[in-house]
Amino acid sequence: MNKAIGIIGGSGLYSMDGFIQTEERVVDTPFGAPSDALIGGEIEGREVWFIPRHGRGHRLLPHEINHRANFWALKSLGVRFVICVAAVGSLKEEYAPRDIVLPDQYFDRTSRRDQHTFFGEGIAAHIGFAEPVSAELRNILLESAQAEGAMVHDGGTYVNMDGPAFSTKAESHANRQLGFDVIGMTNVAEAKLAREAEIALATLAMVTDYDCWHEEEEAVNVQTVIGHLMANAELAQKVLKRAVSQIPLDAEWPEHKALDTAILTSKEYWPDDTIKKLGPIVSRFVTS
Repeated sequence: MNKAIGIIGGSGLYSMDGFIQTEERVVDTPFGAPSDALIGGEIEGREVWFIPRHGRGHRLLPHEINHRANFWALKSLGVRFVICVAAVGSLKEEYAPRDIVLPDQYFDRTSRRDQHTFFGEGIAAHIGFAEPVSAELRNILLESAQAEGAMVHDGGTYVNMDGPAFSTKAESHANRQLGFDVIGMTNVAEAKLAREAEIALATLAMVTDYDCWHEEEEAVNVQTVIGHLMANAELAQKVLKRAVSQIPLDAEWPEHKALDTAILTSKEYWPDDTIKKLGPIVSRFVTS
């Protein structure tokens, strides 16, 4: 049984204390190249694969990230659980910079639907997405963050914008009026693809700014984001290390069977080329 744990975030995460690197692997996928080579190793005896979302040196803009390749690669390496570490802007006064938010909902304002699914080309699937985050994995992150003394907020809605420009004030105020909690540019595609790949996912959202709605705070800029990210890096590493050690690798959570009720196309109609392309995504449905 595949039992690996994936971590998606900045390239500095795999320099954490306690991570024993064993390999670096370049994975070729039918969807193109992942963001970078994947870094494999162990934390507390658990197999872990890291992937820097924006590539090492932060070379990729949000719309340039090949999320499908990233998750195809992780699935091919036996990953069943993914923790995403993501920088977000706060849309609420009480979610201050350097706090942690654990989203349990998403609102998708992106425009590239073709990048949010593995399916098509003869195999139609519609995943259930009412509860887009693994409740079990989010709870592990919550307990781990609390144990490390973090200011952590459990639950909330992550609104995903296209970017790469930050919000206008009008957009920021509209998002607040709609009741959203944090805003980012990357995580909704990751959540959708994780579900299609039958991977349990939860997100460690690191607040870096108040977007641009807060009249008493400086509007978000790259320098602000980097400053808060660096300050939170050590805390994030501690939370990740503790969380990884708590994941029950024999778990059979709802996310691990997400495709059971999602695929509409009868197997007799599945094109051979599409079966080959989807590879590890549909492997449990294909008999040898």
